[in-house]
Amino acid sequence: MAELMTHLSDPPPSLSVWDITQKGYEKKRGKLLAPYIPQIQGKAERPARFLFRTGFIFARAHISVCLPMCRGCGVCVCVFDSMCYVIQASSQSALQGSKHNKSRVANTRDERFRSDLHTEAVQAALAKYKERKMPMPSKRRSVLVQSSVEACTPPDTSSASEDEGSLRRQGRLPHSTPYQGHGHPAVEHWFNRVIQGSSVTTSNTTAHAALNANAAATALADLMAHTQLGVPVNSRVSSKIQQLLNTLKRPKRPPLREFFVDDFEELLDVQQPDPNQPKPEGQQMSPLEGEPLGVVTNWPPSLPAALQRWGTTQPKSPCLTALDNAGKPVYTLTYGKLWTRSQKLAYTLLNKLSTRNEPLLMPGDRVALVFPNNDPVMFMVAFYGCLLAELVPVPIEVPLTRKDAGSQQIGFLLGSCGVTLALTTDACQKGLPKAQTGEVATFKGWPRLLWFVTDGKHVVKPPKDWHPPMREASNDIAYIEYKTSKEGSTMGITVSHSAMLAHCHALTQACGYTEAETITNVLDFKREAGLWHGVLTSVMNRMHVISIPYSLMKVNPLSWIQKVHTYKARVAVVKSRDMHWSLLAQRDQRDISLTSLRMLIVADGANPWSISSCDAFLNVFQARGLRPEVICPCASSSEAMTVAIRRPPEMGVPPPGKAVLSMGGLSHSVIRVDTEEKLSVLTVQDVGQVLPGALICVVRVEGTPYLCQTDEVGEICMSSGSTGVAYYGLPGMTKNIFETIPVTSSGVPINDRPFTRTSLLGFLGPDNLVFVVGKMDGLMVVSGRRHNADDVVATALAVEPMKFVYRGRIAVFSVSVLHDERIVVVAEQRPDASEEDSFQWMSRVLQAIDSIHQVGVYCLALVPANTLPKAPLGGIHISETKQRFLEGALHPCNVLMCPHTCVTNLPKPRQKQPEVGPASMIVGNLVAGKRIAQACGRDVAQLEDNDQARKFLYIQDVLQWRAQATPDHPLFILLNAKGTVASTASCLQLHKRAERVGAALMGRLNTGDHVALVYPPGIDLIATFYGCLYAGCVPVTVRPPHPQNLATTLPTVKMIVEVSKSVCILTTQAIMKLLKSKEAAAAVDIKSWPMVLDTDDLPRKKSPQMYKPPTPEMLAYLDFSVSTTGILAGVKMSHAATSALCRSIKLQCELYPSRQIAICLDPYCGLGFALWCLCSVYSGHQSILVPPLELESNASLWLAAVSQYKVRVTFCSYSVMEMCTKGLGSQTEALRLRNVNLACVRTCMVVAEERPRIALTQSFSKIFKDLGLSPRAVSTTFGCRVNVAICLQPNRLGKLAEQGTSGPDPTTVYVDMRALRHDRVRLVERGSPHSLPLMESGKILPGVKVIIANTETKGPLGDSHLGEIWVSSPHNATGYYTVYGEEALHADHFNTKLSFGDTQTVWARTGYLGFLRRTELTDASGERHDALYVVGSLDETLELRGMRYHPIDIETSVIRSHKSIAECAVFTWTNLLVVVVELEGSEQEALDLVALVTNVVLEEHYLIVGVVVVVDPGVIPINSRGEKQRMHLRDGFLADQLDPIYVAYNM
Repeated sequence: MAELMTHLSDPPPSLSVWDITQKGYEKKRGKLLAPYIPQIQGKAERPARFLFRTGFIFARAHISVCLPMCRGCGVCVCVFDSMCYVIQASSQSALQGSKHNKSRVANTRDERFRSDLHTEAVQAALAKYKERKMPMPSKRRSVLVQSSVEACTPPDTSSASEDEGSLRRQGRLPHSTPYQGHGHPAVEHWFNRVIQGSSVTTSNTTAHAALNANAAATALADLMAHTQLGVPVNSRVSSKIQQLLNTLKRPKRPPLREFFVDDFEELLDVQQPDPNQPKPEGQQMSPLEGEPLGVVTNWPPSLPAALQRWGTTQPKSPCLTALDNAGKPVYTLTYGKLWTRSQKLAYTLLNKLSTRNEPLLMPGDRVALVFPNNDPVMFMVAFYGCLLAELVPVPIEVPLTRKDAGSQQIGFLLGSCGVTLALTTDACQKGLPKAQTGEVATFKGWPRLLWFVTDGKHVVKPPKDWHPPMREASNDIAYIEYKTSKEGSTMGITVSHSAMLAHCHALTQACGYTEAETITNVLDFKREAGLWHGVLTSVMNRMHVISIPYSLMKVNPLSWIQKVHTYKARVAVVKSRDMHWSLLAQRDQRDISLTSLRMLIVADGANPWSISSCDAFLNVFQARGLRPEVICPCASSSEAMTVAIRRPPEMGVPPPGKAVLSMGGLSHSVIRVDTEEKLSVLTVQDVGQVLPGALICVVRVEGTPYLCQTDEVGEICMSSGSTGVAYYGLPGMTKNIFETIPVTSSGVPINDRPFTRTSLLGFLGPDNLVFVVGKMDGLMVVSGRRHNADDVVATALAVEPMKFVYRGRIAVFSVSVLHDERIVVVAEQRPDASEEDSFQWMSRVLQAIDSIHQVGVYCLALVPANTLPKAPLGGIHISETKQRFLEGALHPCNVLMCPHTCVTNLPKPRQKQPEVGPASMIVGNLVAGKRIAQACGRDVAQLEDNDQARKFLYIQDVLQWRAQATPDHPLFILLNAKGTVASTASCLQLHKRAERVGAALMGRLNTGDHVALVYPPGIDLIATFYGCLYAGCVPVTVRPPHPQNLATTLPTVKMIVEVSKSVCILTTQAIMKLLKSKEAAAAVDIKSWPMVLDTDDLPRKKSPQMYKPPTPEMLAYLDFSVSTTGILAGVKMSHAATSALCRSIKLQCELYPSRQIAICLDPYCGLGFALWCLCSVYSGHQSILVPPLELESNASLWLAAVSQYKVRVTFCSYSVMEMCTKGLGSQTEALRLRNVNLACVRTCMVVAEERPRIALTQSFSKIFKDLGLSPRAVSTTFGCRVNVAICLQPNRLGKLAEQGTSGPDPTTVYVDMRALRHDRVRLVERGSPHSLPLMESGKILPGVKVIIANTETKGPLGDSHLGEIWVSSPHNATGYYTVYGEEALHADHFNTKLSFGDTQTVWARTGYLGFLRRTELTDASGERHDALYVVGSLDETLELRGMRYHPIDIETSVIRSHKSIAECAVFTWTNLLVVVVELEGSEQEALDLVALVTNVVLEEHYLIVGVVVVVDPGVIPINSRGEKQRMHLRDGFLADQLDPIYVAYNM
C-alpha cells in the first residue's frame, strides 16, 4: 500500500503532462495500478441515482450542478474518479495540510473512530471498485437557471396524445404537461421486439437471465441512439435509466432456491446459514470473579453519613469547584457548605411545602432534579438534600423547548414515577418556556409539576433540634437514573442505598482513591460515570472535584488538560471524544504537564473505536508527562453500573491487552484473531479487570442465556451488590434484565445468584481481562449476521475526503423491512458541499461498507447541517433520528437507496407452469363440483312492457314519433355553472333543430359520410347528432379543445377527425374561430382541416325527406375514446345495437316519460354519450344535463340540481365524485342551510370502465349522509369499449320495487392480493393481512351474457376463478373502426369463440380481468344472484417477477405511506418499476418520500422500486372518467417534461 502511495503522490513525468490522450491515460493508469488491484470478476456494478430540479429543497438559492452531457450519446456522466486519484488526492492534501495549515480544525478526522489501519483498509477496499457511472438523483432546476424549452426538451414523439382533453385537476397548470404529437407505430413494434428478449426483473435472478436483460437493454440503447423516434435520443431520463439498468446488470448474490411449497403462500427466502461460516470451537467459558471487596475500618454506614462526617469534621475542605465558560473558577463548594445547604433543603422540602395543610412530600416520594450542565454545585446540594430528606431524586435534562428530542419519553418516565415536584435553579426556571399565565409550560407528555427553586432565599434554616434521619444503607431506592433504549423509550433504573454504597466502595478499591485527592470530571455529573465518580464516590473519600462543563469544552477543548495541570489533579474522568477534541487544539499549548495524573479514566473505553483516540492522545501528550500506563479504559452500563476498569499502575496489574479481530468472524459472534494486513479487522483494547466483589459471565444474546464458549462473543452479565436493582414500574422487563439466570449447555444454572445483563457485547481474554466489542443498542442483525453501528460509523468516517459531511454527526441504525433488518446511515452535510461531491462521497461509503463488512446499506441520507436531533451533551439522538426516518420527517437533502443490493430474501420469481388444457379445466371443475362461471341478465324477449319505442328499428324514427305524439313533452334541461337553466328542449323542438341540421348536410354531403361533432356539452350536440342521422351521415362526437390548453388538447381533436375519416366538422361559431386561430396553428396544421360548418344560425328549412337506412345492421355512429394505456380506439355502433342498448338501459333502470334523471357525465363516448344523447329520446324521460366542467367553478352544482329537481336516479363519474368529496367535504353544513336535501335519491350510479373505487364511494356516502343520502344509494356500473353497458346497479325503484326486481344490494368480498398476483382468487376475511376489498360492479343488464375465460387457452373457467370477462349481447359494438397503435392485438376482440364447451356463441373480449361468484342472495326470479367482480384492465397490468400486478393496488399502498402524498401512479420501464408521487406539502418533504415509498412497496408487494419521481400536485394526467393516464405520464417522464421536484434512482 505504502509503495502505491509513493508511486501516486509522485507520478512519473509522463502522467503530469496535460496533453495525454484518453487512450494513453487509460493505458498508463492500468499499468500503474495493475500490481495492486486484483481483477475482481463478476463484482456487481452498483447503481446510484440522480437529480433534475434545483434551487432546491432547503435553500432555494442553492444552485445545483447540472450534469454535463457528452455530445454524442446524451448519457449523463457522473464518473467516480478512479481510486488512484482519490488516494493521491488524500495523500497530497494531507502533505499540504501538514505544511500550511497546522491549526486548521475543519478537516481533521474524528480520532474516536479513527485508525490509520482502518482508513487504509477502506482505501484499499475502494480501490477494488472499478470506475463506474451511476445515475445521480435529479433535483428540480430552478426557473432562473432553466434554458429555453427547446434546449432542454427533445422533440416530443410520445406514444399517444392526451385523452379526450383532461378534466383539469386542482393545482394543475393548464400548460403543465405539454404532451404533443403521437407515436410512430413502427417504434412500438421495435420496442416490443427489444423488450420481449428480457424476462428479468431484479438483480436476484440468475446470471444467465441477467445477460438476456443486458442484451435487451443494449439493443434498446442502440435503437434509441439510431432512431429519431420513440424515446427521444437526448432524453436525460432514459439515459439515466439506462445507466441504472447497466449497474443492475449482474446479480450480486447467489441465485435463490426453488421454494414454492404451498399453493397460496409466497414464502420469503430465508437466508440459509453458510456452511463455511466460522463456528465457535472453544470450551464452555467459566464465570470470572473480581477480587473480594476489602474490609475498611470506620467506613461510613451510608453516603449521607459520610457527608455528615466530612461536613462536621472537615468543613473547610473543598468538595467541588465549578467553572464558567471562560474556564475561571466561579465557586468552590466546601464539605461544610454542602452539609449545611443540603440540610436546609431537606428541612424545607419536608416541612415547608404543603397542599391543603398536608405535607406535599413524604419519605420515599420521587422528585425531579432539573439542573443545567454548567451548575454542578446546585445539583449536588439538591441531590444530597433529597437523600437527607429520604426522598428519591430523579435527575433529568433541562427541557429547552416543548419539542426536545425524547422529551415526551422523559415526561412518561416522570408520570410513571409519580413525580409531582421538580427542583431547579432560579436562572434555569427563568429560562424555561412559559405558558400565558407566566407559569412554566407543561411539556408534551409530561405530568403537571410544581417547580421549586432551591436557591438560598427560598430555603429555610432548620431549628436547632431538627436533625436529618441517619440510617444504615438499606435496600430502599436511593435515586433513579434515566436511560433511553434503542427504540427510544425511556426507563428509570432504580439504585438502592446499599448498591450505591457498595459501588462507591468497589470504585474506591479499584481506582485506589484516597482522601483529599483532586479529580477532574468532564462528564455529565447527573448520570453514569460522571455521577458515580464526581458526585458519589468523591464525597465518600472527601475528594476535590473540578467539574468541566460541556459548554466550556465546546469553547476550549483543552480546558480539562489545563485544569489537570493547574490543580495537579491525580485523576481525570473523560470520554474519548474529549481526548480527540484536545488533540485538535493542543498545538497552541506548550507549557502544560500531565505528570500529576495517576489515572485517566476513559468512560467510553468499551467503544471499540476508543483505542485510536487513546493511542493518538498518548502519542502527543507523552512528551508532556503523560505515562502510557495511566490510561484506564472502563466498561459500564446504566443497568450494571461499572462492570470492569483497568487498574492504575501502582496496583501491580498485568500489562494492557490488545486484540486484532476479524470482523467477518465477529459478524458470526466468533472470535478469530487476525493479522493486521487483512482489510476488515477490528482492533480492541481491554477494559481492565472485573470490579471488586463482582462475578461476570458471557451468555448468548438471543433465547435462553446459555454460557458462551471461550471463543464466542455474547452479552456480558454481572452479579454483584453494586448494580442497579430494577426498571421502575416495569416488572416484566426487570425480570429479563436484572434477574437473568445463566445456564450451562446442559441447562443447569451456574449459580443461585441472579445476574444483571449489562447490554455490553464482549468476551473474556487472557490474564482475566475483559474485552468489549459493541453494545446491544448498536447491534444490527442483517440476514443472520451481526454488525455493530459504531463499526459502520467508523468505516463511513474512513472514506476520505471528509469535506462533505460533519464527523460525529452520523447516525447508523437498522429498520425492519420485509422480515429482515436493513441498515440506514444518516449524516449531516456541510452547507458548502456540492451535490456531485456529496453524491460521490455517498457512493463510496456504500462501496466501503460493502467491502469491509460484507453488508449492503439500504439507505444513505444526508440532511442539512444542524437538523439531526441532538442528545443532551452533543452527539446524535439515534432513536429520535430513526423515528423521524420512519415517519418521513427527516427532510434529507440527498438520499441514496440500495434495495436491489440489500434485499436478498424476495420470493423467487414465478415460473409459468405449462397450462392445463381447457377441456381438462372443465372436467376438473365438474369433478370438484364447481359450475362454469357464466351469468346473464334477464331475457329481453320475455319482458313484456308497453314499450312503444320497440316498434321502431331506428332511434331517429323514435324522435320523429315523439315529436308527433307528445310534441311539448320536455326531454332536456341544461344547467349552467350558476345552476340556472341555460336551455331546454321538448320533443318537437329537438326534432325541428335536428331537421335544420339534416337539411344543411343533405345538399353538401353524401349518405354514409362521417361527420365530426365538436361541441361543448349541451343540447346543440344532441340536435346535430340526430340531424346527422336524418341526413344519413355517421356522427362522431369529439370533445372540443380547451382554449387555455390548445397545445395539449387540439392534437387529440385533429387526430380523431383524421382517424375517423370525417369529411366535415360541425361546431359553434366560437369553436370554429378557435380551430382556425393563430394559437391553433402553433399546435396543428390548420390548413388540413376538412370543411367546417357552424350550426349557430342555420336557415329554418325542412329537409326534402328523411334518410331511411336499408338495414338496422348499418353503422349508426362511431364512438372514439383514448384508453388509459394511450390507445385511441373507435368502435362502430349499428342501429340495431343502438336500439338494443337503449331498451336494455330502459328496462334495467325502469325509465318512463314521467321520470326525471340527472346526468353529470361527459357526453363524448361510452355510456356517458348513450345516457346524454340516446336514452331520453328512446324512453321519453326528462334528463337534467350538468356539464362536469362547470363543477370546477361551482362544486355543489350537481348535488344542488339533484336536490332542487328531487331526482331519484342520477349518474356521475369518479372524477365528479372526487370533486364533490374534496371540494364539499367541509361544507355540508352550508349546503344544508341552502336546503340541499339528497333524501330523494334512490340510485346514484358511477359510470366507469374500471374496478369500483370502494374508498371513494364510501367516503362520498359518508360525507353526504348528513344531507339525507341513503348509504344504499351509491352503486357502480361497468362498461368497456366492446360493450358500453354490461352492468348497472339500480336500487329498488318504481312499481316493481316491492317485488324486488332490481335484485340485491351490491356485495363486497375480500380477496388475497398475493393470490391475485398469480391469477388466482382466494377469498379471505375482512381485515386479514394482504386482503383487498372488491365490490360487485352492478347487476348484469337484460339481454347481456357474461362468461369468464382463460386469457391464454380461451377455455371457460369455474366459479370464483380469475380470467378475462367475455360478453355477448345485442348491444355489443360491431367492431373497431380503427385502433390507432396496436391493430393486430385487437382483431379478435369482437368475434371470439370458446375453445371448448359452448363453441357456437360469439363473444366479445372486454380486455378486463374479473371473476363471477354465485352469492347466497336471490334475485326477482328466485334464482341465486351471480355477482360480477372487475379486478382491472389487462392492458394496464404490470408483469413483474413472473407475477401480474394491478397498478391501483401498488398506488393505494403508496398513498397510504405518507400524509403528504396526494396522488400516485406507477408504470414500468424496461422491467424497472417507476413510482410517481404528487407531493402536497413543502418541497423539503420530497426526499422523505423515497424511503417510505420503497419500504411500503417492498413490504406489501414484494417488489423493488427502481425509480421514485416526486412531482407537484396535478401533474399525473387524468381523463374525463377520472382515470389516470399512466402511459402519458410515462411518455412525459421519459421525454423529461414533468419538471419533477426530485427523481431517485434506487440501486
